[in-house]
Amino acid sequence: MKAILKLTTILFITLLVGCGGKEEKKKEKFSYQKKAVTEKTTTPKTEKKSASKKVDLENKGVGPIKSVDLSAAVNQEMVAHGTDVYKKMCTACHRTDRKFVGPAPTGILKRRSPEWVMNMILNPEQMVKEDPLAKELLIEFNGSPMANQGLSEEDARAVLEYFRTLK
Repeated sequence: MKAILKLTTILFITLLVGCGGKEEKKKEKFSYQKKAVTEKTTTPKTEKKSASKKVDLENKGVGPIKSVDLSAAVNQEMVAHGTDVYKKMCTACHRTDRKFVGPAPTGILKRRSPEWVMNMILNPEQMVKEDPLAKELLIEFNGSPMANQGLSEEDARAVLEYFRTLK
């Protein structure tokens, strides 16, 4: 019995020593000292506008249209024709109220001259090659050039009249 008692005592002491009093070492975290800034310089941020948001009412573009006279009243007959042409020829790439493959025409006449719009409709290849704003638009819309739909000046003017109704 004495031997069992001694063995139990030794086992108990071994357990206490083996399990107790163990301290976990804490890992040192990496730290660094930031240098104090001695001089603050502020540079004004110039927010670059996307080409589709830029306003340029002086640029007439490159193409056959040199002048467009817009009357104060919108010609509803022309609007109907322009709506039809737009739906048939333009909706594959343009949505009236949001960007799609190409820019939205809503409010275009607040940002571009009527001549520029018509030249872009009638002469997109040359516009993209020579007009700086058309070049920027090409970049903004991932290099997707506007297709020449072969519209007549009458059709392009009707589409322009339709654009006047988009607010």
